[in-house]
Amino acid sequence: MVSPPEGPAYDAIVRPPGTPSPLGATWTPQGLNVAVRAPSADLLEACLWIGGEEVRVPLEARSHGVHHGFIPGVGVGTPYGIRAHGPWMPDYGLRFNPAKLLIDPYARAIDGAVRWSDALKPGEPDNPGAPDSRDTADLMPRGIVVTDDFDWQDDVAPATPWGETVVYEAHVKGFTARHPYVPAELRGTYAGLAHPAALEHLLSLGVTAVELLPVHQSVAEPPLADRGVANYWGYSSLGFFAPHAAYAADRSPGGQVAEFKRMVRALHAAGLEVILDVVYNHTAEGGPDGPSLMFRGLGERDHYKLAPHSGSYVDTTGCGNTLDVGDLDVLRLVLDSLRYWVTEMHVDGFRFDLATALTRERMDVDERSPFLAAVHQDPVLRQVKLIAEPWDVGPGGYRLGMFGSPWAEWNDAYRDDVRSFWRGGPHQRDDAPADMGWRLTGSQDVFHGRSPAASLNFLTAHDGFTLRDVVSYDGKHNEDNGEDNRDGTDNNRSWNHGVEGETTDAAIAEQRLRTMRALLATLLLSTGTPMLVMGDELGRTQGGNNNAYNQDNEISWVDWNLAPWQADLVRWTTTLLNVRRNHPTLRQTEFFDGRPLADGRPADLAWLRADGTPMTDGDWHDPGTGTLVMALSGELFTRDEDGHPLRDSAFLVVLNRAEAEVPLTMPETPYGTTYRRLLDTDEDRPSTSGPTHAVGSVTSVAARSVALFRVED
Repeated sequence: MVSPPEGPAYDAIVRPPGTPSPLGATWTPQGLNVAVRAPSADLLEACLWIGGEEVRVPLEARSHGVHHGFIPGVGVGTPYGIRAHGPWMPDYGLRFNPAKLLIDPYARAIDGAVRWSDALKPGEPDNPGAPDSRDTADLMPRGIVVTDDFDWQDDVAPATPWGETVVYEAHVKGFTARHPYVPAELRGTYAGLAHPAALEHLLSLGVTAVELLPVHQSVAEPPLADRGVANYWGYSSLGFFAPHAAYAADRSPGGQVAEFKRMVRALHAAGLEVILDVVYNHTAEGGPDGPSLMFRGLGERDHYKLAPHSGSYVDTTGCGNTLDVGDLDVLRLVLDSLRYWVTEMHVDGFRFDLATALTRERMDVDERSPFLAAVHQDPVLRQVKLIAEPWDVGPGGYRLGMFGSPWAEWNDAYRDDVRSFWRGGPHQRDDAPADMGWRLTGSQDVFHGRSPAASLNFLTAHDGFTLRDVVSYDGKHNEDNGEDNRDGTDNNRSWNHGVEGETTDAAIAEQRLRTMRALLATLLLSTGTPMLVMGDELGRTQGGNNNAYNQDNEISWVDWNLAPWQADLVRWTTTLLNVRRNHPTLRQTEFFDGRPLADGRPADLAWLRADGTPMTDGDWHDPGTGTLVMALSGELFTRDEDGHPLRDSAFLVVLNRAEAEVPLTMPETPYGTTYRRLLDTDEDRPSTSGPTHAVGSVTSVAARSVALFRVED
């Protein structure tokens, strides 16, 4: 045990019963206040490891379901856990068993790994209805007593407006695990992500926010542990306040907390926001036959959704359990965790995994749920970026567009429609061109009444194919996952261009690269909030694995040894982001309406055929329509002090998914008389100084490419 620092004598006003708030283990120079909510328990014990020996201290005071006590003389760095005594009534969601060491739900640092054994289950292996007497202290990780002391050095978050935000989804370990310019001892850690070599790539690319896959302390489920593999993605939370210790280069007790803060400070200093992918819909304890690690031992009926009048679990997450965020005390836990990460860890926003599960009242999705209401009015949380994954696996769980302001939502309709459009062929739906019109302009059909920023546009995510694999595989190849290729979606809307997987055929390789450039251009020239996935700008492959959740290896890690074509793809991504950043026309903050924003001005948006004439209803619903021309006037919804719309350049965005080049008539415009070909994905390397074309002249747009024209005069 680390000795407490010098300080004032024990204050007689602070008495051993302690206080019920704040929850968790709160250190002072006088000792430790421990407060844990377990309303159905008879007694909780705080278990401290001092000199290698376990010391049990009863928390004898109780206030509104919170057991609490004050323990003098406890130092920072002390390991601790909880034991719970109470009724054994499995059919009613109560399986208290003091032989099972539990993690404090509010632990702000957790050390050690779960050593899987059937002894972790609360009931006997052959008789689950009876409590198991085997002690699990040696099998369990332990909380660590920490303080919030940290020198933030006047840290100021960038606070990038939604209209200027570009999200980069990354994995803390996978981003730098193979980075040649990050020191070996820092690779795959918070410190590695904060290293100048890692920051340089993010800054040169032009993204504004890093969205980290889960960093809450997590564990690998028993079936994965039995096979010697990890839950690499981390969607198996054990501690909602604790940074995952395995991502820390600093292995001192509680060192992960300070290292995480140093990472955030470094990212902020570089102008990058930090968004966390958070998992509050379920925990690592799994279904009713799972281990007793935390909530199960503290009273599962007080934490998980159970069927009325029984101990049967309600599972709308596909992970065995669903946290009952409709319960006000569980809701408090979630909100306390979110506020902690904002106020103490300085993060700038959250992406909520299976967010619909957090809105369910019993079984039904409630658009006015306590969770949404609480977040909406919270003075801390309503100021940060909030992103919903708007679905779960329960009935009625797909709710894209349900999360109102100030939320953004992962727009899987964008992913599916854009992939379908560029794939084309016999799978093309009749309404595909019309769908593309909506997706390119912010998905107003989904997010009506809000703003385009609400649409988090993405082509790929951690869950699914990488961009390179989208153009290289017709089907998934998940054999390495150990589930006989049954896992992962079959709805990939991908196409291999004639050969499945890697190929030495130069023509096919060039076709794939051309499609990748077109897809990136589509994403970064669309209205809405774009999200890139770690490594897509480098042409990263997972070998056709579209569910690499347990691949903590080279399959999932970024390979920074780039071939020339990969370096060119980085240049394309950087150039596209630079053009987007410099031209507000390409990132409008309000939806287009196809009319002038002021008298005598051109319409803000017009859709044209390649011959320069307006598109018809028939064109929009003809699956053979392979060319879309989007004319943007450059009139902005932002107005000057006299109330007139501000202006940017006018643009033509041309998408040609046809297998042959198409002649393009430069349309008559009230914007100017000359167009410059600013970008053309037909080129291996981007150039923003292409040829000019007079109004009325005819040029061409190459097969399966995107061209961007700017009005010069």
